Amino acid sequence: MPTHPLPDRSAPHNLISYEQARADYRLEVPDRFNAVVDIVELWAAEAPDDLALVSLGPEGETVSEHTAAQLAWEAQQMGRALLGLGVKPGDPVFIMLPRVGAWYAAILGAIRIGAVPMSGTNQLTSHDIAYRLNAADAVVAITDSAGVEKIEAIEDPPASLRVRVAFDAEPRDRWHDFDSLLADPGNAELPASPTSKDDPMILFFTSGTVSYPKMVIHPSSYGLGHVSTARFWHDLRPGDRHWTVTDTGWAKAAWGGLFGQFHERATVVQVALGRKPDVDTILRIIADAEITSFCAPPTLYRMLVQTDLKAHRLERLRHCTSAGEPLNPEVIRAWKDGTNGLTVLDGYGQSETTLLVANYATVPVRPGSMGLPVPGWTVDVLDDSGQPAGNDIVGNIAVKVTEPRPVGLFTEYYRDPEANAKAFRDGWYYTGDKAWRDEDGYLWFEGRADDVITSSAYRIGPFEVESALIEHPAVQEAAVVGKDDPKRTQIVCAFVVLAPGYEASDELAADIQSHTRQLTAPYKYPREIHFEDELPKTVSGKIRRTELRDRLRAEASGESD
Repeated sequence: MPTHPLPDRSAPHNLISYEQARADYRLEVPDRFNAVVDIVELWAAEAPDDLALVSLGPEGETVSEHTAAQLAWEAQQMGRALLGLGVKPGDPVFIMLPRVGAWYAAILGAIRIGAVPMSGTNQLTSHDIAYRLNAADAVVAITDSAGVEKIEAIEDPPASLRVRVAFDAEPRDRWHDFDSLLADPGNAELPASPTSKDDPMILFFTSGTVSYPKMVIHPSSYGLGHVSTARFWHDLRPGDRHWTVTDTGWAKAAWGGLFGQFHERATVVQVALGRKPDVDTILRIIADAEITSFCAPPTLYRMLVQTDLKAHRLERLRHCTSAGEPLNPEVIRAWKDGTNGLTVLDGYGQSETTLLVANYATVPVRPGSMGLPVPGWTVDVLDDSGQPAGNDIVGNIAVKVTEPRPVGLFTEYYRDPEANAKAFRDGWYYTGDKAWRDEDGYLWFEGRADDVITSSAYRIGPFEVESALIEHPAVQEAAVVGKDDPKRTQIVCAFVVLAPGYEASDELAADIQSHTRQLTAPYKYPREIHFEDELPKTVSGKIRRTELRDRLRAEASGESD
């Protein structure tokens, strides 16, 4: 692959002064705003030959490349095609496509005309898809051959589903061919200014860690919300090549592959990795594709540090980030040791928001901390009465909802007034997560409110215990939950995936327990260790602790097989 000009790794970072950025950074969104028109098409007009998107296959082979002009043209073509098929502003458009250029044409084309894309991971089953189509009254489905079969298997699809578009699939009744529409979309006229800043732009489904996924609706201004994600956290500048490891169905695809990166004029790289990617392949792709900014979930970093990082050519890589769940301090140390000093900068946010809290290149990193609030957001830790919790006291992570609302905060949980009433209270949005604040304002994640363990009157966050477990050489991955106990209310119970070369035994379990007691307060150590081949996860890769708790309750009641 040819060498491209890149920013100097020693160049000043975007966030030169955190305090100044906190005081001065403001995002002004015009009343009429559309992210495709005002970001992608503007880029295409000013620098049409800039490389905007690189799509790679599972081994890192180049599948396609899009300049800014090509990206804008495909979005316009698909927008015209959808208009010609009767799609109107506000219509929900279900998109389930792999990591290929067509995903961008579909999602940008829908946004270009004011329709509302709702992307789904390719791991969804027919049952999952039916739930999403019915919940949103989707008008359009755009998917590949595998998705066509799943949708056709739905016994009672919603009456709202009028338009079906198939990518890379055999001809089929009722389905329009994606490439044919792109090549010949018809003569529908694109509106010059299709949306206002408050019109709905995109719909995400939450991970569903404790219940059915909720629908999160974002306004058009969300297209500018991730500028702070790309600028301050990913530290992107023109000429950078950024790879966020994510499925197209996750909100993380917008975090790391849509408007923030395009606004900063960086090249987005997407890779069609298999479901269980090979570590050496990922590191080789980072080298061969000349990735300068890399973002991956903690699960992947934990895998990557198991290999000899110094055996790979990572000298082009200058910036690393992680989000999804907190990254354990020992993984941060191992990555830094193996990459000649690169620190993984942890960040925190939700499908409901853009990046809220993060570590930055120019601010001292406290390993294990979520970091400091992102410029443009007021994030605090509140007690159950809605008052700021004292330092070092676990409370609720909440976002100040000011007027105008923070750019990047969702409008509402779509069609769920009960969830909205619970989340928005007294001028704050309650994230449903727990954390504590230290004396310098750094936030430290404790877990979802449902994940916090109560044992003998102690409140124990799973993350600290999981971090201690991960430091044991035999532990590759761990999840900690509370198990009901008549004497202590709950006991700490750990589910552990072993690193290669280790076998489960009572002796190893005792050694892991002893190790944990040395790193945490005695009341936090796991009184039970369960060895697992893998941990249950949502389609977005987050550990489903609720499933582990349910398993323990079923075993206790004698309902398990």
